[in-house]
Amino acid sequence: MRPFHVYFLRCSDGSYYCGHTDNIDSRMQQHYAGDIGYTSTRKPVELVWQGEFETREGAIAFEQQVKGWSRAKKEALIAGDWGLVQELAKSRTPAPQAPMDISKSGAAGSAPARLRQAQPERDRARIERDRAQPERDRARIERGEVQPEKGLVAGVLQGDARTQRRAIAKAITLLESTRADHRAQADVLLNDLLPHTGRSFRLGLSGVPGVGKSTFIEVLGLHLIEQGHRVAVLTVDPSSTVSGGSILGDKTRMEKLSVHERAYIRPSPSSGTLGGVAEKTREAMLVCEAAGYDVVVVETVGVGQSEVAVAGMTDMFALMQLPNAGDELQAIKKGVMELADLVLINKADLDAAAATRAQAQITSSLRLLGQHGNPANAHHDATRWHPQVLQLSALHGQGVAAFWAAAGTFHRLQEANGQLAARRRQQSLAWMWERIEAGLRLSFRDHPLVQARLAALCEDVVKGAVVASVAARELLALSGHARGNAADAVGSVGEAS
Repeated sequence: MRPFHVYFLRCSDGSYYCGHTDNIDSRMQQHYAGDIGYTSTRKPVELVWQGEFETREGAIAFEQQVKGWSRAKKEALIAGDWGLVQELAKSRTPAPQAPMDISKSGAAGSAPARLRQAQPERDRARIERDRAQPERDRARIERGEVQPEKGLVAGVLQGDARTQRRAIAKAITLLESTRADHRAQADVLLNDLLPHTGRSFRLGLSGVPGVGKSTFIEVLGLHLIEQGHRVAVLTVDPSSTVSGGSILGDKTRMEKLSVHERAYIRPSPSSGTLGGVAEKTREAMLVCEAAGYDVVVVETVGVGQSEVAVAGMTDMFALMQLPNAGDELQAIKKGVMELADLVLINKADLDAAAATRAQAQITSSLRLLGQHGNPANAHHDATRWHPQVLQLSALHGQGVAAFWAAAGTFHRLQEANGQLAARRRQQSLAWMWERIEAGLRLSFRDHPLVQARLAALCEDVVKGAVVASVAARELLALSGHARGNAADAVGSVGEAS
Protein backbone atom coordinates (compact mmCIF):
# COMPACT_ATOMS: atom_id res chain seq x y z
CA MET A 1 0.00 0.00 0.00
CA ARG A 2 1.37 3.43 -0.98
CA PRO A 3 2.19 5.58 2.09
CA PHE A 4 0.94 9.13 2.60
CA HIS A 5 3.38 11.97 3.14
CA VAL A 6 3.30 15.18 5.15
CA TYR A 7 6.02 17.56 4.01
CA PHE A 8 7.50 21.01 4.63
CA LEU A 9 8.87 23.37 1.97
CA ARG A 10 11.01 26.42 2.68
CA CYS A 11 9.99 29.20 0.27
CA SER A 12 12.10 32.00 -1.14
CA ASP A 13 10.52 34.58 1.20
CA GLY A 14 11.46 32.52 4.27
CA SER A 15 7.95 31.19 4.92
CA TYR A 16 7.11 27.49 5.24
CA TYR A 17 4.50 25.55 3.28
CA CYS A 18 3.03 22.34 4.73
CA GLY A 19 1.04 19.83 2.69
CA HIS A 20 0.23 16.14 2.29
CA THR A 21 0.25 13.79 -0.68
CA ASP A 22 0.45 10.12 -1.66
CA ASN A 23 3.02 10.83 -4.40
CA ILE A 24 5.77 13.11 -3.13
CA ASP A 25 7.76 13.09 -6.39
CA SER A 26 4.78 14.17 -8.50
CA ARG A 27 3.76 16.81 -5.97
CA MET A 28 7.28 18.29 -5.87
CA GLN A 29 7.28 18.58 -9.66
CA GLN A 30 4.05 20.60 -9.37
CA HIS A 31 5.67 22.91 -6.81
CA TYR A 32 8.77 23.37 -8.95
CA ALA A 33 6.60 24.14 -12.00
CA GLY A 34 4.59 26.76 -10.06
CA ASP A 35 1.28 24.89 -10.38
CA ILE A 36 0.33 25.22 -6.69
CA GLY A 37 -1.01 28.59 -5.60
CA TYR A 38 0.98 29.55 -2.48
CA THR A 39 4.38 28.35 -3.66
CA SER A 40 3.91 29.53 -7.25
CA THR A 41 4.76 33.08 -6.18
CA ARG A 42 7.51 32.10 -3.73
CA LYS A 43 9.88 30.10 -5.88
CA PRO A 44 12.39 28.60 -5.57
CA VAL A 45 11.21 26.19 -2.90
CA GLU A 46 13.19 23.57 -1.00
CA LEU A 47 11.93 20.32 0.50
CA VAL A 48 13.24 20.40 4.08
CA TRP A 49 11.18 17.72 5.85
CA GLN A 50 8.85 14.84 5.11
CA GLY A 51 7.15 12.10 7.10
CA GLU A 52 5.27 8.97 6.02
CA PHE A 53 1.88 7.81 7.34
CA GLU A 54 -0.02 4.60 6.84
CA THR A 55 -3.40 6.34 6.29
CA ARG A 56 -4.57 9.57 4.69
CA GLU A 57 -6.51 10.38 7.86
CA GLY A 58 -3.33 10.19 9.92
CA ALA A 59 -1.47 12.41 7.49
CA ILE A 60 -4.23 15.02 7.44
CA ALA A 61 -4.49 15.01 11.24
CA PHE A 62 -0.73 15.53 11.62
CA GLU A 63 -0.71 18.23 8.93
CA GLN A 64 -3.50 20.17 10.66
CA GLN A 65 -1.65 19.99 13.97
CA VAL A 66 1.73 21.21 12.72
CA LYS A 67 0.12 24.04 10.72
CA GLY A 68 -0.88 25.53 14.08
CA TRP A 69 2.64 25.32 15.47
CA SER A 70 4.89 28.32 15.99
CA ARG A 71 7.78 28.94 13.61
CA ALA A 72 10.28 27.86 16.29
CA LYS A 73 8.43 24.60 16.78
CA LYS A 74 8.30 23.92 13.03
CA GLU A 75 12.02 24.55 12.73
CA ALA A 76 12.68 22.20 15.63
CA LEU A 77 10.69 19.51 13.78
CA ILE A 78 12.64 20.18 10.57
CA ALA A 79 15.91 19.89 12.51
CA GLY A 80 14.75 16.59 14.02
CA ASP A 81 15.03 17.99 17.56
CA TRP A 82 12.03 16.38 19.22
CA GLY A 83 13.32 17.38 22.64
CA LEU A 84 12.93 21.03 21.69
CA VAL A 85 9.53 20.27 20.14
CA GLN A 86 8.47 18.86 23.49
CA GLU A 87 9.61 21.98 25.34
CA LEU A 88 7.80 24.26 22.91
CA ALA A 89 4.58 22.25 22.93
CA LYS A 90 1.53 23.87 24.48
CA SER A 91 -0.84 20.91 24.45
CA ARG A 92 -1.06 18.05 26.92
CA THR A 93 -3.20 16.00 24.57
CA PRO A 94 -1.70 13.10 22.62
CA ALA A 95 -0.31 14.01 19.24
CA PRO A 96 -1.89 12.53 16.08
CA GLN A 97 -0.60 9.26 14.70
CA ALA A 98 3.18 9.62 14.42
CA PRO A 99 4.81 9.12 11.03
CA MET A 100 6.25 5.72 10.25
CA ASP A 101 9.36 7.57 9.12
CA ILE A 102 10.44 11.17 9.60
CA SER A 103 13.31 12.46 7.52
CA LYS A 104 15.36 15.58 6.98
CA SER A 105 17.74 15.18 4.06
CA GLY A 106 17.21 11.43 4.25
CA ALA A 107 17.71 10.98 8.03
CA ALA A 108 15.20 8.84 9.88
CA GLY A 109 13.75 9.50 13.30
CA SER A 110 10.67 8.98 15.43
CA ALA A 111 8.11 11.14 17.17
CA PRO A 112 6.94 10.82 20.78
CA ALA A 113 3.28 10.08 21.39
CA ARG A 114 2.79 12.94 23.87
CA LEU A 115 4.05 16.51 24.15
CA ARG A 116 4.34 18.36 27.45
CA GLN A 117 3.51 21.88 28.60
CA ALA A 118 5.86 24.73 27.61
CA GLN A 119 7.97 26.40 30.30
CA PRO A 120 6.94 29.85 31.59
CA GLU A 121 10.34 31.27 30.65
CA ARG A 122 9.81 30.25 27.05
CA ASP A 123 6.28 31.70 27.12
CA ARG A 124 7.65 35.06 28.28
CA ALA A 125 10.29 34.99 25.56
CA ARG A 126 7.64 34.22 22.96
CA ILE A 127 5.48 37.09 24.26
CA GLU A 128 8.38 39.50 23.81
CA ARG A 129 8.98 38.18 20.29
CA ASP A 130 5.29 38.64 19.44
CA ARG A 131 5.32 42.19 20.78
CA ALA A 132 8.36 42.98 18.63
CA GLN A 133 6.80 41.51 15.47
CA PRO A 134 5.25 44.78 14.21
CA GLU A 135 8.64 46.48 14.50
CA ARG A 136 10.28 43.66 12.58
CA ASP A 137 7.59 43.86 9.90
CA ARG A 138 8.13 47.61 9.54
CA ALA A 139 11.89 47.11 9.32
CA ARG A 140 11.42 44.49 6.59
CA ILE A 141 9.14 46.88 4.68
CA GLU A 142 11.72 49.67 4.92
CA ARG A 143 14.41 47.32 3.63
CA GLY A 144 12.14 46.29 0.75
CA GLU A 145 12.01 42.66 1.90
CA VAL A 146 8.19 42.48 2.11
CA GLN A 147 6.62 42.78 -1.32
CA PRO A 148 3.29 41.69 -2.79
CA GLU A 149 3.27 39.08 -5.52
CA LYS A 150 5.47 40.04 -8.43
CA GLY A 151 3.46 41.73 -11.16
CA LEU A 152 0.35 42.19 -8.99
CA VAL A 153 0.53 45.99 -8.94
CA ALA A 154 1.20 46.12 -12.68
CA GLY A 155 -1.66 43.72 -13.31
CA VAL A 156 -4.09 45.94 -11.39
CA LEU A 157 -2.91 49.13 -13.09
CA GLN A 158 -2.45 48.18 -16.71
CA GLY A 159 -3.07 44.53 -17.39
CA ASP A 160 -5.33 43.32 -20.18
CA ALA A 161 -8.97 42.73 -19.22
CA ARG A 162 -8.52 39.11 -18.15
CA THR A 163 -5.23 39.70 -16.33
CA GLN A 164 -6.56 42.78 -14.59
CA ARG A 165 -9.70 41.09 -13.26
CA ARG A 166 -7.57 38.28 -11.84
CA ALA A 167 -5.11 40.77 -10.34
CA ILE A 168 -7.94 42.75 -8.70
CA ALA A 169 -9.39 39.58 -7.19
CA LYS A 170 -6.00 38.50 -5.84
CA ALA A 171 -5.30 41.97 -4.47
CA ILE A 172 -8.60 42.13 -2.56
CA THR A 173 -8.05 38.60 -1.23
CA LEU A 174 -4.62 39.68 0.01
CA LEU A 175 -6.18 42.71 1.70
CA GLU A 176 -8.81 40.58 3.43
CA SER A 177 -6.25 38.08 4.76
CA THR A 178 -5.52 38.15 8.50
CA ARG A 179 -2.04 36.61 8.24
CA ALA A 180 0.73 38.90 9.50
CA ASP A 181 2.89 38.48 6.38
CA HIS A 182 -0.11 39.09 4.13
CA ARG A 183 -0.99 42.25 6.06
CA ALA A 184 2.55 43.55 5.52
CA GLN A 185 2.32 42.78 1.80
CA ALA A 186 -1.11 44.43 1.65
CA ASP A 187 0.32 47.63 3.19
CA VAL A 188 2.98 47.79 0.48
CA LEU A 189 0.36 47.09 -2.19
CA LEU A 190 -1.91 49.91 -1.01
CA ASN A 191 0.99 52.38 -0.87
CA ASP A 192 1.93 51.47 -4.45
CA LEU A 193 -1.66 51.88 -5.66
CA LEU A 194 -2.47 55.04 -3.68
CA PRO A 195 -1.19 57.56 -6.30
CA HIS A 196 -3.63 56.05 -8.82
CA THR A 197 -6.73 56.32 -6.62
CA GLY A 198 -9.28 59.04 -5.87
CA ARG A 199 -10.56 59.59 -9.40
CA SER A 200 -13.81 57.64 -9.17
CA PHE A 201 -17.31 58.49 -7.97
CA ARG A 202 -18.01 56.42 -4.87
CA LEU A 203 -21.67 55.53 -4.42
CA GLY A 204 -22.99 53.81 -1.31
CA LEU A 205 -26.32 52.02 -1.57
CA SER A 206 -28.25 50.68 1.38
CA GLY A 207 -31.74 49.56 2.30
CA VAL A 208 -33.78 46.94 4.08
CA PRO A 209 -33.59 43.30 2.93
CA GLY A 210 -35.67 42.72 -0.20
CA VAL A 211 -35.86 46.36 -1.25
CA GLY A 212 -34.25 45.56 -4.61
CA LYS A 213 -30.67 46.78 -4.20
CA SER A 214 -29.06 44.15 -6.45
CA THR A 215 -31.70 44.56 -9.18
CA PHE A 216 -31.22 48.31 -9.14
CA ILE A 217 -27.41 48.04 -9.27
CA GLU A 218 -27.54 45.80 -12.34
CA VAL A 219 -29.87 48.20 -14.20
CA LEU A 220 -27.80 51.20 -13.11
CA GLY A 221 -24.52 49.50 -14.02
CA LEU A 222 -25.68 48.64 -17.53
CA HIS A 223 -26.98 52.20 -17.94
CA LEU A 224 -23.60 53.63 -16.93
CA ILE A 225 -21.67 51.28 -19.21
CA GLU A 226 -23.78 52.50 -22.13
CA GLN A 227 -22.57 56.00 -21.28
CA GLY A 228 -18.92 54.91 -21.40
CA HIS A 229 -18.25 54.33 -17.68
CA ARG A 230 -16.46 51.38 -16.08
CA VAL A 231 -18.34 50.11 -13.04
CA ALA A 232 -17.05 48.21 -10.01
CA VAL A 233 -19.53 46.79 -7.51
CA LEU A 234 -18.52 45.71 -4.00
CA THR A 235 -21.35 43.77 -2.38
CA VAL A 236 -21.48 42.70 1.26
CA ASP A 237 -23.38 39.61 2.32
CA PRO A 238 -24.25 38.87 5.96
CA SER A 239 -22.30 36.11 7.69
CA SER A 240 -24.15 33.51 9.73
CA THR A 241 -23.90 33.99 13.49
CA VAL A 242 -24.27 30.21 13.82
CA SER A 243 -21.93 28.71 11.21
CA GLY A 244 -19.92 31.81 10.26
CA GLY A 245 -20.56 31.15 6.56
CA SER A 246 -21.97 33.49 3.93
CA ILE A 247 -23.89 32.69 0.73
CA LEU A 248 -22.41 35.60 -1.30
CA GLY A 249 -25.41 35.42 -3.60
CA ASP A 250 -25.72 39.06 -4.69
CA LYS A 251 -23.55 38.50 -7.76
CA THR A 252 -25.88 35.78 -9.05
CA ARG A 253 -28.72 38.34 -9.20
CA MET A 254 -26.69 40.50 -11.59
CA GLU A 255 -26.59 38.03 -14.48
CA LYS A 256 -25.89 40.54 -17.26
CA LEU A 257 -23.66 42.95 -15.37
CA SER A 258 -21.47 40.22 -13.88
CA VAL A 259 -20.33 39.00 -17.32
CA HIS A 260 -19.77 42.42 -18.88
CA GLU A 261 -16.12 43.19 -19.63
CA ARG A 262 -16.47 46.79 -18.37
CA ALA A 263 -17.85 45.73 -14.98
CA TYR A 264 -16.29 44.04 -11.97
CA ILE A 265 -18.32 42.59 -9.09
CA ARG A 266 -16.78 41.39 -5.84
CA PRO A 267 -18.97 39.88 -3.09
CA SER A 268 -17.50 39.79 0.42
CA PRO A 269 -18.81 38.43 3.75
CA SER A 270 -19.49 40.84 6.59
CA SER A 271 -17.64 38.43 8.95
CA GLY A 272 -19.24 39.97 12.01
CA THR A 273 -18.35 43.56 11.07
CA LEU A 274 -21.11 45.94 12.11
CA GLY A 275 -22.39 48.87 10.07
CA GLY A 276 -23.51 46.94 6.98
CA VAL A 277 -20.10 46.70 5.28
CA ALA A 278 -17.10 44.38 5.33
CA GLU A 279 -13.91 45.11 7.26
CA LYS A 280 -11.80 45.81 4.15
CA THR A 281 -14.39 47.54 1.95
CA ARG A 282 -12.41 50.80 1.97
CA GLU A 283 -9.25 49.06 0.79
CA ALA A 284 -11.16 47.18 -1.93
CA MET A 285 -12.51 50.51 -3.22
CA LEU A 286 -8.97 51.83 -3.65
CA VAL A 287 -7.96 48.75 -5.66
CA CYS A 288 -10.92 49.20 -8.01
CA GLU A 289 -10.15 52.90 -8.42
CA ALA A 290 -6.52 52.17 -9.25
CA ALA A 291 -7.71 49.67 -11.88
CA GLY A 292 -9.51 52.48 -13.68
CA TYR A 293 -13.13 51.97 -12.64
CA ASP A 294 -14.62 55.46 -12.52
CA VAL A 295 -17.80 54.47 -10.68
CA VAL A 296 -17.51 52.28 -7.57
CA VAL A 297 -20.77 51.10 -6.00
CA VAL A 298 -20.83 49.67 -2.48
CA GLU A 299 -23.93 47.62 -1.68
CA THR A 300 -24.43 46.95 2.01
CA VAL A 301 -26.16 44.05 3.67
CA GLY A 302 -29.87 44.50 4.31
CA VAL A 303 -29.86 47.09 7.10
CA GLY A 304 -32.05 48.68 9.73
CA GLN A 305 -31.89 52.19 11.20
CA SER A 306 -28.38 52.19 12.70
CA GLU A 307 -26.13 50.63 10.03
CA VAL A 308 -24.51 53.79 8.68
CA ALA A 309 -20.86 52.83 8.04
CA VAL A 310 -21.20 53.04 4.25
CA ALA A 311 -22.06 56.75 4.51
CA GLY A 312 -18.61 57.29 6.03
CA MET A 313 -16.68 55.82 3.09
CA THR A 314 -18.50 57.02 -0.04
CA ASP A 315 -19.08 60.32 -1.85
CA MET A 316 -22.83 59.86 -2.04
CA PHE A 317 -25.09 57.74 0.15
CA ALA A 318 -28.36 56.57 -1.41
CA LEU A 319 -31.01 54.88 0.72
CA MET A 320 -33.63 52.64 -0.85
CA GLN A 321 -37.08 52.44 0.70
CA LEU A 322 -40.34 50.65 -0.07
CA PRO A 323 -43.82 52.15 -0.39
CA ASN A 324 -45.88 51.67 2.78
CA ALA A 325 -42.67 51.22 4.79
CA GLY A 326 -43.86 53.32 7.73
CA ASP A 327 -45.70 56.42 8.87
CA GLU A 328 -44.53 60.01 9.37
CA LEU A 329 -42.96 59.21 12.75
CA GLN A 330 -40.94 56.37 11.24
CA ALA A 331 -39.66 58.72 8.53
CA ILE A 332 -38.23 61.28 10.99
CA LYS A 333 -36.43 58.77 13.23
CA LYS A 334 -32.75 59.59 13.37
CA GLY A 335 -30.11 57.20 12.10
CA VAL A 336 -29.63 56.08 8.54
CA MET A 337 -32.31 58.44 7.17
CA GLU A 338 -30.62 61.67 8.25
CA LEU A 339 -27.36 60.66 6.53
CA ALA A 340 -28.93 59.91 3.15
CA ASP A 341 -28.06 62.22 0.27
CA LEU A 342 -30.73 60.66 -1.90
CA VAL A 343 -33.71 58.45 -1.00
CA LEU A 344 -35.14 56.10 -3.61
CA ILE A 345 -38.68 54.70 -3.36
CA ASN A 346 -38.28 51.41 -5.26
CA LYS A 347 -41.09 49.19 -6.60
CA ALA A 348 -43.19 52.30 -7.20
CA ASP A 349 -44.99 50.44 -10.00
CA LEU A 350 -46.68 48.12 -7.48
CA ASP A 351 -48.64 50.88 -5.74
CA ALA A 352 -48.29 54.34 -7.28
CA ALA A 353 -50.42 56.03 -4.63
CA ALA A 354 -48.41 54.54 -1.75
CA ALA A 355 -45.14 55.51 -3.47
CA THR A 356 -46.32 59.10 -3.85
CA ARG A 357 -47.35 59.27 -0.18
CA ALA A 358 -43.98 57.85 0.89
CA GLN A 359 -42.16 60.36 -1.30
CA ALA A 360 -44.06 63.26 0.25
CA GLN A 361 -43.56 62.01 3.84
CA ILE A 362 -39.83 61.41 3.43
CA THR A 363 -39.30 64.73 1.62
CA SER A 364 -40.95 66.55 4.52
CA SER A 365 -38.92 64.52 7.03
CA LEU A 366 -35.61 65.24 5.31
CA ARG A 367 -36.41 68.96 5.31
CA LEU A 368 -37.15 68.79 9.03
CA LEU A 369 -34.00 66.81 9.79
CA GLY A 370 -31.92 69.27 7.76
CA GLN A 371 -33.24 72.32 9.60
CA HIS A 372 -32.52 70.97 13.07
CA GLY A 373 -28.82 70.99 13.92
CA ASN A 374 -27.64 71.15 10.30
CA PRO A 375 -27.71 74.76 9.08
CA ALA A 376 -25.57 73.81 6.05
CA ASN A 377 -28.72 72.30 4.53
CA ALA A 378 -30.68 75.54 4.67
CA HIS A 379 -32.78 75.58 1.50
CA HIS A 380 -32.00 79.17 0.54
CA ASP A 381 -28.40 78.20 -0.37
CA ALA A 382 -28.41 77.05 -4.00
CA THR A 383 -24.70 76.17 -3.91
CA ARG A 384 -25.28 73.24 -1.58
CA TRP A 385 -26.90 69.88 -2.18
CA HIS A 386 -30.18 69.22 -0.45
CA PRO A 387 -31.37 65.60 -0.06
CA GLN A 388 -34.00 64.53 -2.57
CA VAL A 389 -36.53 61.69 -2.84
CA LEU A 390 -37.14 59.90 -6.14
CA GLN A 391 -39.48 57.12 -7.26
CA LEU A 392 -38.26 54.26 -9.44
CA SER A 393 -38.90 50.71 -10.53
CA ALA A 394 -35.63 48.81 -10.86
CA LEU A 395 -37.39 45.79 -12.33
CA HIS A 396 -38.67 47.82 -15.29
CA GLY A 397 -35.74 50.23 -15.47
CA GLN A 398 -37.92 53.25 -14.71
CA GLY A 399 -36.33 56.23 -12.95
CA VAL A 400 -32.71 55.07 -13.39
CA ALA A 401 -31.78 57.94 -15.73
CA ALA A 402 -33.34 60.46 -13.32
CA PHE A 403 -31.34 58.97 -10.47
CA TRP A 404 -28.03 59.28 -12.33
CA ALA A 405 -28.87 62.84 -13.37
CA ALA A 406 -29.44 63.70 -9.69
CA ALA A 407 -26.17 61.96 -8.76
CA GLY A 408 -24.34 64.02 -11.38
CA THR A 409 -25.79 67.25 -9.98
CA PHE A 410 -24.76 66.19 -6.48
CA HIS A 411 -21.20 65.47 -7.61
CA ARG A 412 -20.81 68.81 -9.42
CA LEU A 413 -22.12 70.82 -6.47
CA GLN A 414 -19.97 68.96 -3.94
CA GLU A 415 -16.85 69.49 -6.04
CA ALA A 416 -17.62 73.18 -6.61
CA ASN A 417 -18.17 74.04 -2.93
CA GLY A 418 -15.29 71.92 -1.63
CA GLN A 419 -17.50 69.52 0.32
CA LEU A 420 -16.35 66.47 -1.64
CA ALA A 421 -12.68 67.01 -0.77
CA ALA A 422 -13.54 67.79 2.87
CA ARG A 423 -15.68 64.68 3.10
CA ARG A 424 -12.88 62.46 1.80
CA ARG A 425 -10.34 63.98 4.20
CA GLN A 426 -12.65 63.31 7.11
CA GLN A 427 -13.23 59.76 5.87
CA SER A 428 -9.48 59.13 5.71
CA LEU A 429 -9.09 60.09 9.37
CA ALA A 430 -12.07 57.92 10.33
CA TRP A 431 -10.48 55.05 8.39
CA MET A 432 -7.23 55.45 10.34
CA TRP A 433 -9.02 55.29 13.71
CA GLU A 434 -11.11 52.36 12.54
CA ARG A 435 -7.94 50.43 11.68
CA ILE A 436 -6.39 51.36 15.04
CA GLU A 437 -9.40 49.98 16.90
CA ALA A 438 -9.40 46.80 14.79
CA GLY A 439 -5.67 46.35 15.39
CA LEU A 440 -6.09 46.75 19.14
CA ARG A 441 -8.86 44.14 19.19
CA LEU A 442 -6.74 41.71 17.21
CA SER A 443 -3.69 42.33 19.38
CA PHE A 444 -5.77 41.78 22.50
CA ARG A 445 -7.25 38.49 21.33
CA ASP A 446 -3.89 37.16 20.10
CA HIS A 447 -1.98 38.05 23.26
CA PRO A 448 -0.61 34.81 24.82
CA LEU A 449 -1.41 35.84 28.42
CA VAL A 450 -4.98 36.73 27.44
CA GLN A 451 -5.43 33.43 25.63
CA ALA A 452 -4.09 31.53 28.65
CA ARG A 453 -6.47 33.27 31.09
CA LEU A 454 -9.53 33.86 28.92
CA ALA A 455 -11.24 30.47 29.24
CA ALA A 456 -11.03 30.40 33.04
CA LEU A 457 -12.30 33.95 33.39
CA CYS A 458 -15.18 33.28 31.01
CA GLU A 459 -16.17 30.31 33.13
CA ASP A 460 -15.99 32.40 36.31
CA VAL A 461 -18.18 35.10 34.73
CA VAL A 462 -20.75 32.51 33.62
CA LYS A 463 -20.82 30.99 37.12
CA GLY A 464 -21.23 34.42 38.71
CA ALA A 465 -17.96 34.13 40.62
CA VAL A 466 -16.48 37.24 38.99
CA VAL A 467 -18.15 40.44 37.83
CA ALA A 468 -17.83 40.88 34.06
CA SER A 469 -16.26 44.34 34.39
CA VAL A 470 -13.61 43.03 36.79
CA ALA A 471 -12.77 40.17 34.43
CA ALA A 472 -12.50 42.64 31.57
CA ARG A 473 -10.07 44.82 33.54
CA GLU A 474 -7.88 41.83 34.34
CA LEU A 475 -7.71 40.76 30.70
CA LEU A 476 -6.94 44.32 29.60
CA ALA A 477 -4.18 44.53 32.21
CA LEU A 478 -2.70 41.24 31.01
CA SER A 479 -2.61 42.56 27.47
CA GLY A 480 -1.05 45.86 28.49
CA HIS A 481 -4.04 47.84 27.16
CA ALA A 482 -5.14 49.20 30.52
CA ARG A 483 -3.69 51.29 33.33
CA GLY A 484 -2.31 49.40 36.28
CA ASN A 485 -0.84 45.93 36.09
CA ALA A 486 -1.94 42.34 36.01
CA ALA A 487 -1.26 41.84 39.70
CA ASP A 488 -3.70 44.63 40.60
CA ALA A 489 -6.33 43.06 38.37
CA VAL A 490 -5.82 39.61 39.86
CA GLY A 491 -6.11 41.13 43.34
CA SER A 492 -9.38 42.75 42.36
CA VAL A 493 -10.69 39.41 41.14
CA GLY A 494 -9.78 37.81 44.45
CA GLU A 495 -11.57 40.54 46.40
CA ALA A 496 -14.65 40.26 44.21
CA SER A 497 -14.76 36.50 44.69
